[in-house]
Amino acid sequence: MTGGRALRVLVVEDDPVAADAHALYAGRVPGFQVVGVVHTRASALRLLERTPVDLILLDLYLPDGHGLRLLRTLRAGGHRADVIAVTSARDLEVVREGVSLGVVQYVLKPFTFATLRDRLTRYTDFRAAAGEASGQDEVDRALAALRAPQPAALPKGLSPPTLAAVTRSLREAPDGLTAAEVGAAVGVSRITARRYLEHLVTAGRAERTPQYGQIGRPELQYRWVTTRP
Repeated sequence: MTGGRALRVLVVEDDPVAADAHALYAGRVPGFQVVGVVHTRASALRLLERTPVDLILLDLYLPDGHGLRLLRTLRAGGHRADVIAVTSARDLEVVREGVSLGVVQYVLKPFTFATLRDRLTRYTDFRAAAGEASGQDEVDRALAALRAPQPAALPKGLSPPTLAAVTRSLREAPDGLTAAEVGAAVGVSRITARRYLEHLVTAGRAERTPQYGQIGRPELQYRWVTTRP
């Protein structure tokens, strides 16, 4: 909170369903109040002309211009609201440009309430640091409040290198692959490949559909869940 009041949040997201979900998530975190939900760059600018905002949850893919274009306009106009980018963008050049414009956190879609709650809590800790730092350690601690925790451990028996190889194989096959095909490409058994593929499904990064053949049970086909370009 700032001076005992809740931090005012604006959600800028072109997908109405996602926008409502983000607003619901943010409103559930103590110390935050959602003061607006808009779906376009123009609507965001109009709202910001009349409503004070501390933090913007900003989608980068808007129907009337890129989110960073909105942010450049705000900075040129003197708006100092911090920004958490809530996006499917994975281009590190975009990430670097966003940081230069005041993006303090990135949350990649799809995400859970726990993920956004963690980022908002860290943002609150960052804002709470005030006054003059006594030295480098205190500056480092203030900046560390914004850093995300280490990635969650994989389920027992899964390894990051193999997961990366399975992910790469799936992303390179737009028509999808079976567990047996992934296993052959990666060099693991079909059963092992299926464990990794099911982990990706659970994480929302892949989807599976049954493929019906001539005889026997249908075989599962896995496809990478693509995001907007």
